Amino acid sequence: MATLSLRGPAGSSSSLGPRRAAARPDLRLRRVRITAAGAGDGAAGEPDLRVRVNGLEMPNPFVIGSGPPGTNYTVMKRAFDEGWGAVIAKTVSLDAAKVVNVTPRYARLRAGSNGTAKGPIIGWENIELISDRPLETMLNEFKQLKEEYPDRVLIASIMEEYNKDAWQELIERVEATGVDALEINFSCPHGMPERKMGAAVGQDCMLLEEVCGWINEKATVPVWAKMTPNITDISQPARVALKSGCEGVSAINTIMSVMGIDLNTLRPEPCVEGYSTPGGYSARAVHPIALGKVMQVAKMMKMEFGNTDCSLSGIGGVETGGDAAEFILLGANTVQVCTGVMMHGYGLVNKLCAELKDFMRKHNFSSIEDFRGVSLQYFTTHTDLVKRQQQAIRQRKAVRKGLQSDKEWTGDGFVKESESMVSN
Repeated sequence: MATLSLRGPAGSSSSLGPRRAAARPDLRLRRVRITAAGAGDGAAGEPDLRVRVNGLEMPNPFVIGSGPPGTNYTVMKRAFDEGWGAVIAKTVSLDAAKVVNVTPRYARLRAGSNGTAKGPIIGWENIELISDRPLETMLNEFKQLKEEYPDRVLIASIMEEYNKDAWQELIERVEATGVDALEINFSCPHGMPERKMGAAVGQDCMLLEEVCGWINEKATVPVWAKMTPNITDISQPARVALKSGCEGVSAINTIMSVMGIDLNTLRPEPCVEGYSTPGGYSARAVHPIALGKVMQVAKMMKMEFGNTDCSLSGIGGVETGGDAAEFILLGANTVQVCTGVMMHGYGLVNKLCAELKDFMRKHNFSSIEDFRGVSLQYFTTHTDLVKRQQQAIRQRKAVRKGLQSDKEWTGDGFVKESESMVSN
């Protein structure tokens, strides 16, 4: 089926920031044929997964996150063919010769005892760096993909050292390929911060503001700032990025971690010639942490940027449609998947779309916007929770659930007493 898509060519300004403040005289109405997974026609009773983010039309909110699933033309083409809503390529920089990866560079955590090979994978650590392929090679592949898939959204992830000229040269060269947007990697937790890149920028708000200024001075397509979770208050750098002209925020990148120690060899994992280094943690185990960070960012955005078109892309441990629905309920416009694709393949998008539609049918939601941000209102402070419960107890006239004070715990009934205060 066909849908109408309001999109300008690469280089047109958006609705926010330095680029966004300007009018868009070249905005054109184009007819786009969407055949990707989850695309709906808006028919009554059939959930429609289409989203419009910073002027970009996507057939569904599922985006390939920057990393191995977007590392070259072949795999990005596969992602488009399978029906992903958008693809974010693996991060590129001007000089790929400085990027040297090691093998092995991944380690997995399974449910169960240390070292078990039987439990399901719940955690994944990587010490992989950004793309080690020549920039010109990646640029040629971006251009080829946009020629073959002109109506699909391709986003370039970029990172540079602390140098204005380098950042702006990279932006100019990447935009020339026709990519639809840029995601700025301010969050890689290993390797790159040693060169004042990645998380070294995302953890320093003054540095972040300066670099965002350089970027948004040059960029003519929407810019998303990818945030690091390795910080006390993620809303602070997110606020700086948005105030500095970025159209959107992506959260979260991986969490700094040590996967574990092999209890037979006494060496850390992943083990490279007997040694290792802390890396980035992802997969299902990080999902609750990611939800917490996205909630913080979403509350800040609602309060301070509520009347703008700023967008939020949720990332972290997404393997089911329900996982994605949680991010959207917190206010995310899109949901990124990287490790999930490495574990389950590109066809995962069909499962995600089907399960998200099932969720929407259950609640009679017809579009993503019907439930985006709905659950954000239910987060408050612990002090407020105490007040609410005290009021509820008074209203119920002392009808109680669980224990009301520490003195009521008993040794014999400890387990049942604990269960009496669990909500799920």
